[in-house]
Amino acid sequence: MYGEEWEREVLSKLDEAEKEIYYDLKEYAEKNHYKLNPNKSVVVAIIKGLRRNEIRYGARYCPCRQVSGNPIEDMKIICPCVYHRDEIEQDGHCKCRIFVRGD
Repeated sequence: MYGEEWEREVLSKLDEAEKEIYYDLKEYAEKNHYKLNPNKSVVVAIIKGLRRNEIRYGARYCPCRQVSGNPIEDMKIICPCVYHRDEIEQDGHCKCRIFVRGD
């Protein structure tokens, strides 16, 4: 996405479970013509937040969204959340800034 060095630096800051999240997000971004945020610190922070939510709540809830405890409502905020496409179209990035416009 941003080159081997960029990816190597990001991966060096992630544990094995977080690396799995990284690869899932990278694949999703590529399939949907998005990019991951070029800021490595943002990518690492969001991935770590997703992992914390996965451990705490059992799902990869977007760390920029409030988990309500209502499983039906909260399905909307599992990353990639239902809001990200509109946010990227409007602002060039989703709310948490993990995905940015790919053009």
